[in-house]
Amino acid sequence: MIVVLQRVNQSWVEVDGEIVGKIGKGINILLGVEKGDTEEDIKKLMNKIPYLRIFEDENGKMNLSVMDIKGEALVISQFTLAGNVKKGRRPSFDNAEEPKRAKELYEKFTQELSKFVPVQTGIFAANMKVFIENDGPVTFIINSREL
Repeated sequence: MIVVLQRVNQSWVEVDGEIVGKIGKGINILLGVEKGDTEEDIKKLMNKIPYLRIFEDENGKMNLSVMDIKGEALVISQFTLAGNVKKGRRPSFDNAEEPKRAKELYEKFTQELSKFVPVQTGIFAANMKVFIENDGPVTFIINSREL
């Protein structure tokens, strides 16, 4: 699984002009599911994401987690993270998991993350407009296969 995690002041997602998920201070997560990803990848990410100290403490040091600040998470499915641009000019999405399995893992990911912080989501496979007010900006790319 590939995660683009951003520290945000607020973030929301719209589908057909309607807000379907919205958070205040916390983390915005774009989640890409690749072929071969399993529940084990989710476990690895859950051992990292909720505990990642990316929020500033009273001394301005990144020393607090999203749980420490009582933040929220907005999780958006994004199959294009599995895209490969090595050859030619059109991305290949051969590494992206099949939609049915990807949706299962996406839903399991959000369910597991909700054990740590309140979670909002977009709509899987919908055409979404994502609004992100970065805080910093602070952005990390996390690949579960590298954990």
